[in-house]
Amino acid sequence: MARYTGPSTKIARKFGEPIFGADRYFEKRNFPPGQHGAARKRARKATDYGNQLKEKQKVKYMYGLLERQFRNTYEKACRMQGQKGENLLFLLESRLDNIVYRLGIAPTRAAARQLVLHCHITVNGAVCNIPSSQVKPGDVVAVRERSRSLEVIQASVASAHSYSWLEFDAKTLTGKYLNVPARTEIPENINEQLIVDLYSK
Repeated sequence: MARYTGPSTKIARKFGEPIFGADRYFEKRNFPPGQHGAARKRARKATDYGNQLKEKQKVKYMYGLLERQFRNTYEKACRMQGQKGENLLFLLESRLDNIVYRLGIAPTRAAARQLVLHCHITVNGAVCNIPSSQVKPGDVVAVRERSRSLEVIQASVASAHSYSWLEFDAKTLTGKYLNVPARTEIPENINEQLIVDLYSK
């Protein structure tokens, strides 16, 4: 299965929330796609398994992972101390492409992934082109000097949000991953326990 590159709003409508970030098209039509999406008359009652699967699929789309990548990340979370669901989110939040997105260097995670793949991002001074690389607390993530004038980066930084577990200097386009965020600090609407229940079957 290839990575999804189709319309993002269609997927957001499927899950009933803007999982890829602010989306003006979703605001216009925030119901499931299809001829009968708005009526919902034929919608069947979801089972527990259906809800669990839907939550897993939502998180996969949100962070841009394929099934094997997601499963491997979950198994790694299971080997860590603490709650499996929270560990899973911490690992997802520590991915390099997500850190680039959170710092405001890119407007979306997909754009952040592309910046990393095209060697525009450095970690601790060295170029890193692996979006799934795990960033550790204390690591410094920055934009390469020759890439700092890119229009997409400048526009994204101008409208960036700040997070308590990240430090960012907009002048030098350099950020630091201070610490692993607390579960309550992660803004996405995710019920990680449903994913744990799904994989526990």
